Amino acid sequence: MRGYSMHKDDYQRRLARIEGQVRGLSRMIEEDTYCIDVLTQIASVSKALQGVGLGLLDEHLRHCVRDADARGEGDDKITEAMQAVARMLKV
Repeated sequence: MRGYSMHKDDYQRRLARIEGQVRGLSRMIEEDTYCIDVLTQIASVSKALQGVGLGLLDEHLRHCVRDADARGEGDDKITEAMQAVARMLKV
């Protein structure tokens, strides 16, 4: 079982909302919407994705890493989590 399994429906709803925002961005470009308004929406979508990522990371640490640590394999999971954080922080 994955760490996020208990909140899977919440994540799917949030991602569906983000998908709608991205479609809205496409429409904005198609309709020649003012650049700053498009950039504002891009920032909103980016923050929403970061929120999902942060939630998944939290659940990974609380579930997967904790379980691995109990089995004596915590260091590998921490390294894996830190690599994921580094990927998330790259611009």
